[in-house]
Amino acid sequence: MRIIAGTFRSRSLAAPAGLSTRPTSDRLRETLFNVLTPSIRGAAFLDLYAGSGAVGMEALSRGARSVTFVERAPAALAVLRGNLTKLGIVAGFRIQPGGVGAYLRRGTAGEKTGAAFDLVFLDPPYDAAQEYETTLNLLGTKGTLAAGALVIAEHRRKVGLEESYGNLKRTRLLEQGDASLSFYAVSEASGVE
Repeated sequence: MRIIAGTFRSRSLAAPAGLSTRPTSDRLRETLFNVLTPSIRGAAFLDLYAGSGAVGMEALSRGARSVTFVERAPAALAVLRGNLTKLGIVAGFRIQPGGVGAYLRRGTAGEKTGAAFDLVFLDPPYDAAQEYETTLNLLGTKGTLAAGALVIAEHRRKVGLEESYGNLKRTRLLEQGDASLSFYAVSEASGVE
């Protein structure tokens, strides 16, 4: 695993051992960031179920203003912190240890930055289907997302996600190998920002 482009281009990253954490492949991450290129610079990025932190670190490498990593597994948190240290990243990020649902329910999205998130990436364990529904519904609540925000969910290609979750409506679906990326935006009719 490596950083694809930007400040930390070609630098390698560690991944947690075992099968409980499934890092987003370099190829899929490259596809994701090719789509996000116009909106990444200066964005507040939220990396949910962060694992090794590869997606959030790619965002920092490409010019995101800040990244918040949310992860509960101790082994993954250790690898995430190690990757940040290895890359020499000392600012522009926050690590929120604990569950994603608890973090979003606390309403702490803009806790220290005073701003909601422009881009959100979530990649829960594929077998935790309920996590997708819960997380996507929570993300549509007021205060978490900035106006014009995008929410991207990585999921199994064979297990599709819904077209909408509360105020979030799917705007794009990209499939690559056995994985898919579903892009969601807040429905204009909802009035939620």
